[in-house]
Amino acid sequence: MPQKTKNTPMMEQYLSIKAQYKDAFLFYRLGDFYELFYEDAINAAQILELTLTSRNRNADDPIPMCGVPYHAAQGYIDTLIEQGYKVAICEQVEDPKTTKGMVKREVVQLVTPGTVMNSKGLEAKDNNYLTAVLTDGNQFGFAYVDLSTGELKTAVLADEEGVLNEASALQTKEMVLGSGIPESLKENLSLRLNIIFSTQETVEENAEFSFLTNELINPLEIEITGKLLSYLSVTQKRSLSHIQKAVEYQPDHFLKMDHYSKFNLELSQSIRTGQKKGTLLWLLDETKTAMGGRLLKQWLDRPLIQERQIKARQEMVQSLLNAYFERLDLQAALTNVYDLERLAGRVAFGSVNGRDLIQLRTSLEQVPTIRQLIVGINQGEWDDLLVDLNPVEDLVALIATAINEEAPLQITEGNVIKDGYNDQLDEYRDAMRNGKQWLAELEAKERQETGIKNLKIGYNRVFGYFIEITKSNLANLEEGKYERKQTLANAERFITPELKELERLILEAEEKSVELEYQLFLAVREQVKTNIDRLQTLAKTISAVDVLQSFATISERYQYVRPTLRSNTKNLAIVEGRHPVVEKVLGHQEYIPN
Repeated sequence: MPQKTKNTPMMEQYLSIKAQYKDAFLFYRLGDFYELFYEDAINAAQILELTLTSRNRNADDPIPMCGVPYHAAQGYIDTLIEQGYKVAICEQVEDPKTTKGMVKREVVQLVTPGTVMNSKGLEAKDNNYLTAVLTDGNQFGFAYVDLSTGELKTAVLADEEGVLNEASALQTKEMVLGSGIPESLKENLSLRLNIIFSTQETVEENAEFSFLTNELINPLEIEITGKLLSYLSVTQKRSLSHIQKAVEYQPDHFLKMDHYSKFNLELSQSIRTGQKKGTLLWLLDETKTAMGGRLLKQWLDRPLIQERQIKARQEMVQSLLNAYFERLDLQAALTNVYDLERLAGRVAFGSVNGRDLIQLRTSLEQVPTIRQLIVGINQGEWDDLLVDLNPVEDLVALIATAINEEAPLQITEGNVIKDGYNDQLDEYRDAMRNGKQWLAELEAKERQETGIKNLKIGYNRVFGYFIEITKSNLANLEEGKYERKQTLANAERFITPELKELERLILEAEEKSVELEYQLFLAVREQVKTNIDRLQTLAKTISAVDVLQSFATISERYQYVRPTLRSNTKNLAIVEGRHPVVEKVLGHQEYIPN
């Protein structure tokens, strides 16, 4: 690497930032591109199939470099993350137009396999859990979070096998390691589960984090949860207000299955292909929502063992099984529910756009129907769920009033806010719309006054609005009225005081309209953000309803029966038992029960 004395100020800045993120690819913003240098460039060029060039190519020690357009960067970032790498996104945090000298740059987010929020590789029906573990020498503190949904849980595990089993059940891709982790455990986690490791030395003193952990009692759980939250804070550098309060869970409250048992049972992953097809999850999944699909997988990974909970679930499935037409209507409503959990996460994260809010509104509009259908079949078994199945009518009204149905993906380009929502915005829009008419009228007037039929008014970003006149017609112009702006091969472009005033009105309206729309959208987003707790509670409830209707649908389709549970015996009696996946693959007529 070149000596520092040879580096430009920009490269000095790059090296200073890169030194803080040695284990990540640094995407360094330069204008409309993210550039990578040195080893990052060499490795990224190979992985991403980019052209490797060099900076100062005529020097004795040229700097390897490659780059990607900022508007297309997400796809390249996704590829690196999917292959287990980390990406530090470094942005210009000052406006180059108003800054003298070097523009300040900072890493605004460290994207890792366990902290993905907006990747195409983030499967709708899969959680993406970031885990953390530490030990006091006797037991292990364990915690996990899904940044995209806000779920946060923690437990104390007895031994290394317990850590392996939990990590396997969660299918975690990244684990934050605390103190004292044995090399044997790290080796098993890496080799058996292909997990990458990260570290977080300190635990931040943070009022928000204290609130999230204030119901925990065990010191190990408090420490590991704090370490996990600190890692999120350091890497994401933005609001984590959608992260839910930490919940302690007891692994022994569920059926205990080790890594190999789950692997061989093919609950959610085929031994042969590694895919969902051919598994129990594949067979049972008739969920209509992404969050329902995720909850179904969680339930299969952690089967209930407490009789009361099992029977409560059975009662709800039975009520749906008995209500065929209501179940069809319920499925129709659920089909129009988007991923409320991840929408809430994007609201808190500040990455939600207008289309996301329209999806949120559409989802919330289904809640009254879902509630009415459940109330209609309820005989007491749904009481607990109905408590949390409440319409968020104020949010529906806000979004319906404020957000354009055809809102674009970008929130800084206008057309996000509806007409009639804000008087000042309506005035700017009137000026913009009338501006086209004003220009057409001025063009007609100029043609009439000059007698030049091919006179036209045009616009470009460099010169603004102009009157274009062919050179053969220049003699027809009134002297002193037209100010020359640009000379072309066959024409001249002019400005007049009247056109200059119209230009000021139109461009000022466009500029102020876009800025005002952006501020109005941020205000709407902040109002939605204050309702994240309500949205997350509603999402959990709808997820459960979705899984239960899936169970009822599958039970009816394959004529599954409800087992009878007896707590006073350890005997297990199965008559004409059928392997659900084998039967599905073979076809019902060929399968022989045993």
